[in-house]
Amino acid sequence: MSGIVEPTGTETAHRLPDPQDGTGLPEAPTGQNRTIRNALLDAALEVFTERGYAEAGLAEIATRSGIPLGSLFQHYGGKRGLYLALWEEFREEQERRTAATLSAERDRGVADPITLFVAGARAYLEGAWDNRRFGRLLVEDDGPTGFDALRRQWDRAWVRRNARLLEVDEKRRAGRVRVRVLTTVIGGAARELGDCTDEGEAREIVDEVCGILTHLSAAPG
Repeated sequence: MSGIVEPTGTETAHRLPDPQDGTGLPEAPTGQNRTIRNALLDAALEVFTERGYAEAGLAEIATRSGIPLGSLFQHYGGKRGLYLALWEEFREEQERRTAATLSAERDRGVADPITLFVAGARAYLEGAWDNRRFGRLLVEDDGPTGFDALRRQWDRAWVRRNARLLEVDEKRRAGRVRVRVLTTVIGGAARELGDCTDEGEAREIVDEVCGILTHLSAAPG
């Protein structure tokens, strides 16, 4: 869960298939189904956070949401579908946040790649703090089978996008390594923020990491 995400229009989301039914995440909700799905996701996040993914029970999630268990299965198919939907929601929110920040910076006339990269990193990390309840689940590495593969897939996509943002030539190994290191720094900080409970400390972490990124982003020489 790391990197600066900027929509390019050329990369599509690859969803993790469900070995049970051959499908990925549920389609986007429409109409009154959105209310039902939001209630289920809110309850699932509460239970996952309190008990961990492995120990979470579907009956408890249904009870807390006020939605019948049958509807839970209809909309998400079970715990795995709920968890992946929470991840997709988190990821999309982070994309919107960082893309809006980069757009605003460019509208102000900012063109320096490093300045834009660090601004996007700050937005991403602030989003990790704002959405720290889900971040805590990621810190625990307690998720459904196959989720690590999905997360690695997105990490690779974020590295490529960061390289474009920093105008780094990915054909050069040194450039690829530099971008991977920067992306890893952001991911590690996001995990720390997911486990943080003090707002002052969280803001200190964000400032510290942005300073580190500014220093590390400069090309050698």
